Amino acid sequence: MMNNIFGELKRLLSLRSLQARIFIIVLAAGFIPSVIVRYGILDNYEDHSVQQRISNVQNQLIIVGNHLISNNYFNTKPEGYSSSVSRDVINAELEMISNLYEGRVMIIDSGLRVVKDTYDISEGKTIISEEVIRCFQGVNTSNYDKDHGYIEMTTPIIDATVDSSEIVGVMLTSISNESIVATLEVLNRKSVLVQNLMVVVAVAMAVVLSIILTRPFNRVSEAINEVSAGYSDESISVPDYAETIHIVDAFNQLLARMRALDNSRQEFVENVSHELKTPMAAIKVLADSLLVQVDAPAELYREFMEDIVSEIDRENQIITDLLALVKMDKKAHELNISSVNINELAELILKRLRPLARKKDVELVFESMRPVTAAVDEVKMTLVMTNLVENAVKYNKEHGWVKVELDADHQYFTFKVSDSGLGIPEDALSHIYERFYRVDKSHSREIGGTGLGLAITKSAVLMHRGAITVTSVEGEGSCFAVKIPLSGVTGG
Repeated sequence: MMNNIFGELKRLLSLRSLQARIFIIVLAAGFIPSVIVRYGILDNYEDHSVQQRISNVQNQLIIVGNHLISNNYFNTKPEGYSSSVSRDVINAELEMISNLYEGRVMIIDSGLRVVKDTYDISEGKTIISEEVIRCFQGVNTSNYDKDHGYIEMTTPIIDATVDSSEIVGVMLTSISNESIVATLEVLNRKSVLVQNLMVVVAVAMAVVLSIILTRPFNRVSEAINEVSAGYSDESISVPDYAETIHIVDAFNQLLARMRALDNSRQEFVENVSHELKTPMAAIKVLADSLLVQVDAPAELYREFMEDIVSEIDRENQIITDLLALVKMDKKAHELNISSVNINELAELILKRLRPLARKKDVELVFESMRPVTAAVDEVKMTLVMTNLVENAVKYNKEHGWVKVELDADHQYFTFKVSDSGLGIPEDALSHIYERFYRVDKSHSREIGGTGLGLAITKSAVLMHRGAITVTSVEGEGSCFAVKIPLSGVTGG
């Protein structure tokens, strides 16, 4: 149990882990919005509270301003003066506003002189302030100083008894925002608790989701490990996600190919063992026959020795072909690419094989459509052409023919070998490139075939990034066509 917990923690701490990334994404998806919502609510509440406070104070100041005008507070009318009683009432209203909002109210006349100061500090003094001057010009201002904790605003005192509604004074008011700050602190504490709760929930969800969402990938990994360890060779299935389906399908295809390669390797070993054992068994039989005949004539000895040499030659040919095939399979060396005149190469190969064709009374014809020069490995290309032409001659009928054609376009050259030979049964066409496969085993042994020639040929063609195709009618003949790029490729 503890090992599982430590394993999960270790995966979470690794940023290369999908589980860790899911954890971080889910955690961020829960934490970041909670922080944004928290500060958004606080800022919105603060802005709304400040505007509401300014609006409330402004409304009360406007009422006071009307009282100032109606009671001739500024002595602007020559026919009357404000009574001391009215003046005391207005001053009491101003003091009440100042105390209620924990602030200061100054009344400034048109000469920028402070007529009333609830703090009794600046009365009679002249004040020059941009906000006051702008207010006399008809522009109301309000300023919230969050750092120093107060709200400052200007309110015009308008004499509506004249036609022009003249601004005869300004109220410069500063009020405290301590009540707003206190409410914000309470709201902040509650929002922190909610945020912390959301973070805890987000962490829990991140852990659970990161484990649950990556569990199918863990099952894929476990199944692959079982196959790798050899506990199972069955195809795996994890259909939870489309991604796991794609991964599993790719692995199952790889597993199927590995099985096919393993079966092919096993069959290859069995065939090699059989092919190498057969000549050795024949040699042993011939040697034992000589040993039991004490007075055997020299002619019999010679005949048996010739058979032994023949079997040794056959064994040597099988080993030579096997080594050539293994080198091509491993691709131990890169292709030795050079510019080769394919016409001259084909004529040279046919020249070497004409004695074999004459011996079997097979007509060998070469037809070239145009001069062909290609970048190929000359040794391996010689092997391809030789195997195809030699097979066409060996597996031909008496008095038959073999036609070799060479053609090219702007990308590829084609080497085609047609014959009037025995042909290949339709059910055997898909197997002729398999190692040690023989269509007619008895006839192949008579003419010395090893069953590796076409496998070697196909390997050499594929190393050149080419293609080989065959068409055949049993009893009428076959046609092998090789298509190779003219530009050449790099082996390995």
